[in-house]
Amino acid sequence: MIIFLDYDGVLHPNEAYQIPGKGIVLNVDGHNLFEHADTLACVLEAHQDVGIVLSTSWVWTIGFNKAKARLPELLQARIIGSTWHSSMNRHYWDSLTRYEQIMVYVNRHQIREWIAIDDNDFKWPANKRHHLIYTNEWGGLGGTTGALDELLLKLETREV
Repeated sequence: MIIFLDYDGVLHPNEAYQIPGKGIVLNVDGHNLFEHADTLACVLEAHQDVGIVLSTSWVWTIGFNKAKARLPELLQARIIGSTWHSSMNRHYWDSLTRYEQIMVYVNRHQIREWIAIDDNDFKWPANKRHHLIYTNEWGGLGGTTGALDELLLKLETREV
């Protein structure tokens, strides 16, 4: 099982910005960057066969290694790659939807069992929605949309 993991709108509210001299900051009072990362790590403890592929724009913003390093070690150890890498054509990549970006990776690596956790469902096909755990851009995995419960269910039943 592979999880395609977005950061903004999943692990913290979707209000993170890169500010010169300050790095990436979260512009939402009462919240912290990666505030739900430990929750995800705890959920995955019971599922040692689950790997993570970063599908976040953080990879092309700050690079794979720096994006990976922002996560707790328990999640870092599960990361097997990212949908974006520096040898890709940036203009082509930017023209793809998040779903299309993920499918490039899924098809290239012939992955059969996968889910994406993301707050971006733009043009996500109805017949592939069962692969998406859609989060609220403000609450992420900690929001009231039931995303965390859906993740637990999909990991337990492997119905994807």
